[in-house]
Amino acid sequence: MFSNKILVVFIVYFALNLAHGQKDVKFFRNDYVYLDATESFYKINSLPKNFFDAKRACALEGASLWYPENQEEADAVISYWNSTQPTWWTVTLGMSDLLVKGLFETIDGKPVTDVYHNWYTGEPNDSGNVEDCVIIFSSGKMNDVACDRKFPYFCKKTLQSLEWNQLCNMPDLDYTLNEKSGKCYKVHTVPLNWTDAYNVCSSEQSYLSVANSWLEINDLVKLTETGLKDWNGGSYLRGIYHLGFHNRFNEGWQTVQGTPVNGSIALWGSRLNEGSHDQCGAMFYTGRLTQVDCGLKCFFVCEHEVDRSSRTENEENFQ
Repeated sequence: MFSNKILVVFIVYFALNLAHGQKDVKFFRNDYVYLDATESFYKINSLPKNFFDAKRACALEGASLWYPENQEEADAVISYWNSTQPTWWTVTLGMSDLLVKGLFETIDGKPVTDVYHNWYTGEPNDSGNVEDCVIIFSSGKMNDVACDRKFPYFCKKTLQSLEWNQLCNMPDLDYTLNEKSGKCYKVHTVPLNWTDAYNVCSSEQSYLSVANSWLEINDLVKLTETGLKDWNGGSYLRGIYHLGFHNRFNEGWQTVQGTPVNGSIALWGSRLNEGSHDQCGAMFYTGRLTQVDCGLKCFFVCEHEVDRSSRTENEENFQ
C-alpha cells in the first residue's frame, strides 16, 4: 500500500516536471508565436471571420479569442501586428455585450472596464441597435460593430495555462497513445458532419483517422466501444464514426492524406460505390467500414502521428 502511494506521488511529480519543462521551452503550436512581454502565445488569423466563428476557431485550438488585458499587452500585440501585418487596419476582439445589452464583457466574463478599454470618442454607440461586438484598430482605438461583420483576429494562449500531453507530444490532453501503432487518437462524441469533423481534427493538428489495417480497426473498435449502438431520434447515428476516407472530388476513393483506397479490399466487405451520393468514409462500432452521406452527423475519431524524434528531444530537455 505504501509503495503504491510512492508510485502515485512519483508519477504526479514527473508529470509536473514535464509540464514545467514544456513551459521552459515556451512552445505551444508551430503556428503560434511567443511574446516575452506578455508571457503568452499568439496566432495571426488573416482569413476574416465574424465574432462567433473566430471565437470557436480559437477554442478548437485550445486557445481563446484575444483581447488586451492591459496597456502593456495592447502595446506588445499591436507592435507585433504592425510589424507583421502592416496592411491590416483592424481585428476582432474577444469582447461583446451579447449577454446584457450595453454591458460589454470579455469572453471570460470580465467587465471591459477592468481590462483595456481605449474607445474612440463617442463609442460604443450601438449604431442601429446592432453593434454588440468590438474591434480594435492598429492605432489601439476600439469601436463597437455588428457581430456578423468579418475581420481578421488573433488567438491567444497564456504560458501559465499551457499543459502538455507528453506521450503524444502535443498540447491536447484528451489524445491517448497507442504504443503498438505509435499513433494518438481522440474520440469526439459531439456528432458533426464529415466536413466539420475534418475541420475539428485539422484544428487539433491531427486528421480524421485512417484505418489502414485490421489491427488499426480493432484498436478503433476498442477505443470507441463506449459509443451507443443505435439511432437517437433519427438525427444522427451514434454507433457510427466518420473516418478519413472520401470521394468528394469524384476522382476515386482516397484518404485525407491523398493516398488511393482500394474499394474492394476486405476491410470494407464490398466494393465502394463510385456513383452513390454517399461519398464519405465511416466505421460502424463493430469495425466494419462503410460509405455514408457526407452531411450525416456522426461521432468521429481524430488521429495524430507522434513525431518520435521531437518527442525524444523534448524528453531529453525535460531531464
